[in-house]
Amino acid sequence: AEFSLLSSFLGIIIANFTFLVNIGANLGNLQRINLEIDLWNNMKAVGIINKKLVVEETEKPIPKDDEVLIKVKAAGLNRADIAQKNGLYPPPPGASEILGLECSGIIEAVGTKVTSKKPGDEVIALLAGGGYAEYVACPEFHAIKKPISIDWFDAASIPEVYATCWLNLFIEASMQAGDKVVFHAGASGIGTAGVQLAKAFGCESFVSAGSKEKIEFCLNLGASSGEIRSEDIFTKIQAWAPQGVDIILDPVGANYFEKNLSVLGMEGRLVIIGLMGGVQSNINLGHLMIKRQRVIGSTIRARSKEIKNEVMKALEDKVLPLFDSGVLKPIVHQVLPLSDCTKAHEIMESNENIGKIILNLD
Repeated sequence: AEFSLLSSFLGIIIANFTFLVNIGANLGNLQRINLEIDLWNNMKAVGIINKKLVVEETEKPIPKDDEVLIKVKAAGLNRADIAQKNGLYPPPPGASEILGLECSGIIEAVGTKVTSKKPGDEVIALLAGGGYAEYVACPEFHAIKKPISIDWFDAASIPEVYATCWLNLFIEASMQAGDKVVFHAGASGIGTAGVQLAKAFGCESFVSAGSKEKIEFCLNLGASSGEIRSEDIFTKIQAWAPQGVDIILDPVGANYFEKNLSVLGMEGRLVIIGLMGGVQSNINLGHLMIKRQRVIGSTIRARSKEIKNEVMKALEDKVLPLFDSGVLKPIVHQVLPLSDCTKAHEIMESNENIGKIILNLD
């Protein structure tokens, strides 16, 4: 009887020990699962601390019902990124605080109302923010099919600059064949895209840029004429188009404003897309009225989802096929890893680049 009682007692102890071991194992598994979930939900992205760029861990975005989640392969730099880093250009309400207005990548997930995209699709995307990250979410129709003939880095150079050019040249300024168009900062991403679009759609272009090398590059790309910005560019523009130019696409702003109007022709359109040269200037209203000129201020980042849908649809139908046919070509100055994002910004801030600077996230 005593042996039987001892056996029962030892059995209870062993059972309890086994129960506690199982609990410990289950807790360990639970901790491991939670850790895996945390890792799955996190991603690397570029943050801003005291106007400096830092690569950090942050939460992976969750796509809304009408959005797609993109695994980013590459992201393009834009002047707006530098302005945002310096506290001068906050993202629109509801947009990601992470820098980056364009990317290329593969769709990983789609919202419940998305009908035109599916996981695995290779896309380029126009973003309101979030491109300097391993993942980004954006509205369904702001992502369009990547051209087959180009790689991820070239693809990332397309969305923002070509969307900006299409919006401002074709929608805002009503560019049509035969127009004479001026591109200030002609060797920039927008400038090199604009020169190519102008040529492809039957227009002539004049560029201003910071060096002879940049002017020569633009001429080889299809510009009709150009001048280094340290020279008297407006006298040369007047000689190039004695009756005045039809369109000026200007990222400079105040420093060029009065002289832009002086070389703008009858019913000409001045589209201001940046303020690198200041925000205040004088205007001769009589000159503006007599020539029936239009001054248009324009940004694309804060435009409505519907306008961006329209622009990206136009790019998909009318512009991207020109890359596959060889009429247009991506202009990439340099590709750097995400960890070198600060160096990438320094290159742009020093105006070294011809074309786009790209971050590699692959």
